[in-house]
Amino acid sequence: MMLDGIMDDYLRRIGATRPERADLKGLRHLMERHLLSVPFENLGYHLDEDVVMDERVLEKIVRGNRGGGCYEVNPALSFLLTSLRYEVDILPGWVHRPGGVLGPFLGHLALRVKADGEDWLVDVGFGRNSRFPLNLASREVQHDPHGDYQLHDVGDGVIDVHLGGKPLYRVADRPVTIADFAPTLWWYRTSPDSSFLQGLFCSIRTPDGLVTLKGNKQVSTVAGEERSKRTLESGAEALDAYKEYFGISLDRLPDEPAGGVTAGVRTE
Repeated sequence: MMLDGIMDDYLRRIGATRPERADLKGLRHLMERHLLSVPFENLGYHLDEDVVMDERVLEKIVRGNRGGGCYEVNPALSFLLTSLRYEVDILPGWVHRPGGVLGPFLGHLALRVKADGEDWLVDVGFGRNSRFPLNLASREVQHDPHGDYQLHDVGDGVIDVHLGGKPLYRVADRPVTIADFAPTLWWYRTSPDSSFLQGLFCSIRTPDGLVTLKGNKQVSTVAGEERSKRTLESGAEALDAYKEYFGISLDRLPDEPAGGVTAGVRTE
C-alpha cells in the first residue's frame, strides 16, 4: 500500500493527472510524465546513500526530488501504478553490452502492466527505454518518440528488446518479487565490475531530446543529434547544473569513481 499521503505528491512530482481508470491512455500518460520528470541517475552510489527498492524509495524520488537506477525508479512507479489499480508484475532482465549479454542474474528490473486487456512492457529505468509502453504480445516494429522498438523471442519466455535493430536488453516474462533483486543490488553496490560504481551519471529526457551529465561533462541532444557539449569547470558549476537540468539540489558533489567518470556507462 502506498505510504499515506504520498500518492498525490507523486502525481504532482511528475506533473501527471490522476487517470479516471486503469487503462492504456492513463498508463501512457503516467509513463511519459515520469520519464520527463524523474532522472535516470546513480548519484546515491557515490554519495554514500542507502539504495533501497521498497516503499522507502518514494521518499527519495517524490519528496527528495531525485531519480535513480532501474532498481529504484521502476519499483517506485510500480507502487504508484498499483495504488491506481493497475495490475503490475516485476520482470527480471539482463543488459546487452558490446561483448554480449552481461551482468549478474536479475541484472535489470522492468515492469509488466495490464491495461485494456493486454500486457505492456513499462520501463523508466534504462536510459534508452521507450517513452510509451511496448505491447508485449507484438513482434512488429513499435514506433515511439525515442525510436523504433521491436521485441524478439529468445526462447523459454525470454524476450529481447531492440532499438533501431540493435539489442538493448532482455526480459524474462516470468514475474519475480522486488526482494529477489537484493543479492544483485548488493553486487552493484560492491563489485568493481559494477557499471554503477565505475561511472557517475545523471540523465533525463526532454520533450525533444536528452540531457546527460557524466562526471563534469554535460551533453544536450535534440532529435538524436548533439546540440551542445561542455565541461563544467568547478564544483559550483556542477552543482548548479544538477539543479538547473535535473531539479536536484545537492549539499556536495558525488565522489568521482576511481575508474573514471564515464567508464562502462551508457545512458543515451
